[in-house]
Formats: sequence, C-alpha cells, structure tokens
Amino acid sequence: MSGHSKWSSIKHKKGATDAKRGKIFTRLIKEITVAARMGGGDTDGNPRLRSAIATAKTENMPKENIERAIKKGTGELEGVSYEEANYEGYGPGGVAVLVDCLTDNKNRTVADVKHLFERHGGNLGEPGCVAWMFEKKGLIVFEKEKVDEEQLLDLALEAGAEDVKEQGDEFEVLSDAAELEAVKKAVDEARLPYSFSEVTMIPTNTVEVEGKKAQQVLNLMQALEDHDDVSHVYANFDISDEVMEALN
Repeated sequence: MSGHSKWSSIKHKKGATDAKRGKIFTRLIKEITVAARMGGGDTDGNPRLRSAIATAKTENMPKENIERAIKKGTGELEGVSYEEANYEGYGPGGVAVLVDCLTDNKNRTVADVKHLFERHGGNLGEPGCVAWMFEKKGLIVFEKEKVDEEQLLDLALEAGAEDVKEQGDEFEVLSDAAELEAVKKAVDEARLPYSFSEVTMIPTNTVEVEGKKAQQVLNLMQALEDHDDVSHVYANFDISDEVMEALN
C-alpha cells in the first residue's frame, strides 16, 4: 500500500463518510480563486482553472459558488488574497512528505505545519530536501469490479496514459500531468466509472513502515489534511495490506 495513491484512496473514501463537505468546498474555492488569479477566468486558456472547476462539479459545488470564486480571483469581486506555499519534511521512519498550501498568512501556516510534523514524530525540512523524490503525474483510479481491465488498458494507453497498474482492489491509470485531461476525456466518453482523478506527486522510491510507525505516519497525514490551509499532502510510505488491516 504505497503512499502516493493509497493515501488518496483512503482520503477520498473518508471524505465520503466524514461529511466534511464544507471543508472540501473551502479548499476548492481557494484553488479556483488562485487559479483564476494566476491564469485568468477563461477556462479555455487556463487548464488549472478548468481542472479545479471539474473537481468542484464532481463534489456538487453550486454553480454560483464557482462563479463567485472565479470573480474573486480575477478581481471582479473583493475577497481574501491567497498565496501558494509548499513545505517538505520527514515523517516517522524517514517517510518523505510534501505539503501544498493555499494561505492568506504564510507565517501562521508554516508555524502550524511545523508543529504538526513535530507533534506526530516528524520534522519540517528545508526546501528541496524531499521534492526530488517525486514526479508530477496524472492519476485516475478505478474499482476493479466496475471496469474491464483489457478495455481500460487499451483505452487509456491509446488516449496517452503511460501505465495502468493494479493496486489491491483498484486499477490506477498514470499519465503525464499535461495528458490527464485527454485521458479523462476518453474515459468519460467511454462511460467508464472511476473513483477519482487528480494531478498528484508520485514518489520514485518508497519507505516501508509498519506497527507504531505506520500508525504515526497515517496520523501525521490526517492531521496535515485536516488543516484549513493545506490543499494536498503527498508521501512515499509503503504499508502492507496486512498492516493496514490490523490498523483499521
């Protein structure tokens, strides 16, 4: 159970049961606002905004919320100005962790992130200390029982995907980040149901953790995810299915 994709799966499954819709909306509004501020309000020329809106629609965000966030980003409406901030560090067992934030106060955010690392047996590192261990990729996850493997493989590779991997009860379609939209479009047109799609950071190597350290790593990941300023968390942990089952 590797950190790059399984944490995403755990997170999305928890999101469906924890009823944290208000928090999800807050994060999506921040992302839409920043995307519009950086690349303009026209989705045709702003792939980041296009992706953010697609995610918001998947979460059933009302159209007026999306439009208001875009207008705040382009300056048509007044609103809080958010900045991107990225932090790197080490979790228990030497697990590499990347944290992406959207914040209106970087001093507050870095202090909070540092505290969360230390509280859960890790430490905040210097910029660049672990980023080199990750690659930006597009990821689409499917439940095995809902798709035909051969059909998915042919369709994904023809649409520009780099690989289709089997992970437990799921299939992962990996692509270059720039090709995610094209692969997703092909999947949508074929009406293949998927659990989620996102641009993510894939580790080039993993660190196996078990027992107490495995629990500490998951606690750290969840604590970071729960922070209001954090938009994404990535890690290179590897936890066996047996250990995950025991922890659950």
